[in-house]
Formats: sequence, structure tokens, C-alpha cells
Amino acid sequence: MKPLKLSILPVTLCILFSMTACEQPASKQAKTPDPSETLMNKYAEVTLTSDISHLSVNEKEMLKLLFSAAKIMDDIFWTQNFGDKNTFLAGIKDENLRKFAEINYGPWDQLDGQKPFIEGFSEMPLGAQFYPQDMTKEEFEGFDDPDKTSLYTRIERDENGKLVSKWYHEAYAAQVEEAAVLLEKASELAADAAFSNYLKLRATALRTDDYYASDLAWMDVKENNIDFVVGPIENYVDALFGYKASHESFVLIKDTEWSKRLSRYAQFLPQLQTQLPVDDIYKKEIPGSDADLNAYDVVYYAGDCNMAGKTIAINLPNDEKVQLEKGTRKLQLKNAMKAKFDKILVPISDELIAPELRKYISFDAFFSNTMFHEVAHGLGIKNTIDGTSTVRKALREQYSALEEAKADILGLYLVTRLHEMGEFQDTELMENYVTFMAGFFRSVRFGASSAHGKANMMTFNFFYEEGAFTRNESGHYSINLEKMMEASKKLTGMILTSQGKGDYEGVKTWIATEGVIKPQLQADLDRITRLGVPVDIYFKMGPEVLGLN
Repeated sequence: MKPLKLSILPVTLCILFSMTACEQPASKQAKTPDPSETLMNKYAEVTLTSDISHLSVNEKEMLKLLFSAAKIMDDIFWTQNFGDKNTFLAGIKDENLRKFAEINYGPWDQLDGQKPFIEGFSEMPLGAQFYPQDMTKEEFEGFDDPDKTSLYTRIERDENGKLVSKWYHEAYAAQVEEAAVLLEKASELAADAAFSNYLKLRATALRTDDYYASDLAWMDVKENNIDFVVGPIENYVDALFGYKASHESFVLIKDTEWSKRLSRYAQFLPQLQTQLPVDDIYKKEIPGSDADLNAYDVVYYAGDCNMAGKTIAINLPNDEKVQLEKGTRKLQLKNAMKAKFDKILVPISDELIAPELRKYISFDAFFSNTMFHEVAHGLGIKNTIDGTSTVRKALREQYSALEEAKADILGLYLVTRLHEMGEFQDTELMENYVTFMAGFFRSVRFGASSAHGKANMMTFNFFYEEGAFTRNESGHYSINLEKMMEASKKLTGMILTSQGKGDYEGVKTWIATEGVIKPQLQADLDRITRLGVPVDIYFKMGPEVLGLN
């Protein structure tokens, strides 16, 4: 699709798409769809809400403060991903196109290889706005500064044109201070002592870029009705080196009933670590046992997590030290997950999954597959076996895609092991595997340039080579359960071994050759698009949706 033209003075939008039926009589010409409307059809709107009638007056007031702090994270992320948000959006007069730009936090279609959809913009910089646009990799490598690879520094040029590292709390000083004050005010309204302590420590972390203490404190947050994720967290956007974390935030309301269903699985994590299908040296690390699994209604996404494809589960903290000391918290975003299941996964399954297998597509299987994907992030290996580096730093910009592939396939392996142990009875195993297969077609539509898209293609192509599934002449997919189980075990071992070795070049080649969409699959994805199935969702959300204004 060609970009829409965005002129400078005055700003006008010109449709550059030619009519394909110009030879026909005017009365018989088909209506040419508006291109900006076609772009917006990639997304289905979902209202993010939750029952907050059980919340106290103070908790509702606290929510307002958390919404405000989250909005600040959103503004910072605009700066990190694109630059000047207000001038950019003000120049777009087409309502659909402006909304599409808001979803993508800039002029690049994140679900279509980051192609510019507004004329006048070239490809998205690999390093987004975390590095000077004229900086080369060689210049960065020669830059002698221990802070340059920190998750929490921007690389800028000084008055002499030399590279310098600038901490986030300095680069975004006014916004960081405003957010920190809001968190401190919110902490005074929190009835739960652990949550109050976390908010205070997180305010300090925003001011100092030292997140260790607040990450540890967040691990103790287990009894409160409201939860809040805030700060620079994921490093997907930095495709240059994978070093820089982006700001984001989630505002969450706990689903007590579903959380009770999940909590019992945390006790099995240390045992599952010892049963990973790799040599002992790749599973010698002992994950923290203080992990918990909970379900939430998410009522606000801000920043990185809100751009284009939306996450439906959270596994944090990312700090490897915290993971080994206390584990991670796995938060399932149940309402967002259900929206994707109903609006996307079910229609895809009705088109691509063999009719006799469609009865195995279930929300409970989708939920549990997603949950154990997040559990899998906390297992495996965090440091290379030679002890020289974390896996994250050793694999650099290739880390995110391989880690997502690990979580996908190891999560399926964990479901299988728990089922074999008699500890997982929520679904039939066939439901998990068929729903996992359908999930390929949903997730890969995020684009093969994304970490999740590459991860899905690595697994899909491996399963194909292993005979785990077949495609018939009608274009329907079936699975071979026994071969799929064996393939998941084999691929789990391959990924964990590559991580443990810190094999950057090997992983880079693997992703480049197998993390791609091949022609037959692309044709099937095109079928889904022609049916009008959205690629993902975007949200109507905020305090007014909950009646807090």
C-alpha cells in the first residue's frame, strides 16, 4: 500500500490510490474503499472496562492518579518512538488516518513491516529516537562509556558532536517528576501496605533509574484490588541493539475468582525447571519460588504496550537478578484476551482449521496457553553458561524474538508436562494444541518484523518441517498431536541451548532464515484479511469509561 501524501504548507491529505475500474461505465463502477478506512479496518475497537463497585472511595481516587501517571508514560513513549507528537498529529486532517497514526505512535505501520503510511517519511529508524539519527554502529562500539548499554539511557551528542549517555530521569526530567509525585500521592490512598510501599519506591526509581528495589517490592504486591505497572520496561522498540527500554503503563483491576484458579500452579515452577528437555548445565539456575499467577481486567494501556498489537499477559520484572531471587509475577489480562479470542481467533479458526478440529478451539485453552507462555519467560536460563554475560546482552537485538519463541514453545511444553503429572485438568490437551495451532495465524499477522511475529514463524516453520501439522487441498490445517508434542520438546531444547551459549551469530542466522512468512502461509493470511478479520484491537478506555470523571 502506498503512503498517503502529507504535504507541509498547508497540510492536506491526497489519496494516491488509482481507480481500478476506470474502464467501466460510471454507473457500474465499484466504490473504491477509502484507503485510510482500509487501514483502520485492521483493528477492532474494544471498550476496556471493569466492575469497580467493590472499590473503596480512596481506591477510586487512587485510580484517577494512576491514570494520570500512565498518560505521562504515554507522552514519553511518543518522544522515544517518534518525536513531536502534537505537531505530527495536528498535521493530519483525515480522521481515520489520524487514529491510525495514534495507534501506531507515528507514521509507520507496525503490523506491516513498519512501512510508512504517510508520504514524506522514510523507513523507521532501527534505534527509534534512542540514538542520534546519524550515529553508526561503529561509532557506538567505539564510544567508551559504561552507561551506553543501560536500559535507561538515551544516547545524544554534546555541543562538540561527541556521543554522551543521558539517563532517562534527566532526559525526561519534568515528566518523570510529575509522574513520581502522582505515585506518591496514590501511595497515601492505598489501603494495602505492600502496594503503597511499591508506589513510593517506584516514584524513587523513576527519579533515579534504579528499579531494583521497586521491582522487589512489586513482587510482594499480592492482596490489593488494583495493580499498576509503570516505567521503562520492554526493549522491543530498539531494533538497533536491543538495549533501550521504552516507557509504558498498565492500570489493572484484579479478578479474584480467576486468580484463585491460577494460584496453585506457582508451586510447580521449581520442579518444572528441573524437567526442561536440556542438559543440566542449561537448567542449573533455580527460579525464584515467590512467583504468583493472577488474572486482571486491564482498564488502561499506555505507551509501548499500547502501540499496534496489544499484549494480553504480563510477565515481570525483567531484571534477571530479581527473577532468580524472587521469580516473576504473571498477570493475565482476561478481558483483553477474551476480546481477541472472540473477534480474531474464532473467525480465523472457522476459516483455516479443519472442521473436525474446530470443537477443540476454546477460550480456556487460549487463556492457559497464554498463561504458560508468561510462566515460561521465568524459566530456562538467564545467564550464559560461560558466566560472561546475561543472555539478553549476549544476543543483543536478536534476544527478544528468540525469547518470545522460547516462551511460546516452552509454555506448550509446560502445559503438556503438568497434564502428564495430573496437575492440569482445566482443558483437554488436544484443546491446547489445536488452539495453539490457530494462534499462529493470529499472532503472525503482527508482522514478521516484530519479535512476536518472528517467534511465531520460527515455530511454525519448525513444526512444518517436523510434520506436526498438515494442510489439505481445501486450505484447512490439521495437527498430528504426537508429532507436535515431540516437536515442541525438541524445539524447546534447541532454543534453551542457543540462549545458554549466547550464540549471537547462530541465532541471527536462524531467525533470518526461519523467522519469515513463506508464500503458502502468506496466501492463507490473505484469505483471512479478505474476510475482514481484524489483525488486532484498539481501545476506548480511561477514567470516564469507568465513570470516574
